[in-house]
Amino acid sequence: MKRKLIAAIGVAGMMVSIAACGGSDDDGGSKAGADGSYKGQTLTVWTMSGSNPPAWTKQVKAEFEKKTKAKLNIQVQEWNGIQQKITTALSESNPPDVLEIGNTQTPAYAKTGGLADLSDLKKQIGGDWADAVNKPSVYEGKQYALPWYFGNRTVMYNKKIWKQAGITDTPKTRAELFADFKKIGEKTKAEPLYLPGQNWYFFDGLLVGQGVEPVKKDGSKWVSNLSDPKVGKAMDIYKQYQDFSKAPKDKDEATPQQATVFGKGNTGAIIAMGYEAGTALQAKKLKADDIGFFTIPGETADKPEGVFLGGSNLAVAAGSKNQDLAKEFLKISLSVKNDGQLVKEAGWVPKSPALESYAKDQPAAMAGAPAAAKSGGTTPLIPEWAPVENPPNPIKTYMTSVLNGKSSADAAKAVEGELNKRLSQQQ
Repeated sequence: MKRKLIAAIGVAGMMVSIAACGGSDDDGGSKAGADGSYKGQTLTVWTMSGSNPPAWTKQVKAEFEKKTKAKLNIQVQEWNGIQQKITTALSESNPPDVLEIGNTQTPAYAKTGGLADLSDLKKQIGGDWADAVNKPSVYEGKQYALPWYFGNRTVMYNKKIWKQAGITDTPKTRAELFADFKKIGEKTKAEPLYLPGQNWYFFDGLLVGQGVEPVKKDGSKWVSNLSDPKVGKAMDIYKQYQDFSKAPKDKDEATPQQATVFGKGNTGAIIAMGYEAGTALQAKKLKADDIGFFTIPGETADKPEGVFLGGSNLAVAAGSKNQDLAKEFLKISLSVKNDGQLVKEAGWVPKSPALESYAKDQPAAMAGAPAAAKSGGTTPLIPEWAPVENPPNPIKTYMTSVLNGKSSADAAKAVEGELNKRLSQQQ
């Protein structure tokens, strides 16, 4: 989301106040009139900057206002500081009715009682959504949000450089990909791959691929799991990627923006979200036809590399006085037609088979779909996770340490105290 598909919730401790202030979805919110309409009412929806593209917004607004006779007030929010803003809004007596929430933030807000239970609505409109996409919306068996959109990383590559290196086919395995990077380094003047040392969400995908999480349950509490050999294996794979790059080992993909680096035309590939192609084109060194995408290959050709499924959910504030109207908005905005428009317009990966036809002209979405279906996952879906990613993220520190020569075991030991502290929310 210019693009933070997920951001950790700072001030997690503040959220305990929400439960006392939020109502339930049975608190007698505004109902439809005798004619079945909501004439005279206004629904307030918070979306994040860049999330609701123009054609989608126009289409949904027109359909909503025609069907309900109510007004739709979409208020666009900035990502900077949004966690505290949502926390405050949910604790007040007049919160926004519908909110966009980063997908893995949902459990933290649900735990406080700030979100309405949407389990019945999910059964009505989302029966064919991929399980991996819907899972972040569920907390303790109840549906506290509905998945809106999601995307995952692919290999975004410069077709001209790959052609110069004599590469004609996209790789189907990790070994083939590394061989292609080697050819680019030997046969061209380009940097084969730009991968900074702290691209945490790519690393999280590698953890998903190894079937391991960065935390584990120890009795009743969550603690670091970075010492697990499978975490070390994932980090070893990351290091193999990073060896093809000259990018700094102590920076992430936004410092500087990796798409801006790619856009200068001297980089073979980056591990990227589809929207980053637009950023790359702003440098005016590449044309759209110069940029291609393919699925990040795994160890074998039959299973793509694990990927982090980042995205946003739509939730209804438990304290909203417009519960029924909010659900009407969700039914409309998440219909196949409107979800399809979002996929078509923004290039997000289809979250169900019914949306695949809308992605046919979106190469990034098509490249991302196989991994999303077979190898997708998220960060740990626990409320305790929220503070972990606050800067400085201790897992990023771990990554840089390994890339600078420290063993995975020693690097894990060096940060586990801070990681455990954050998991206990004692910052």
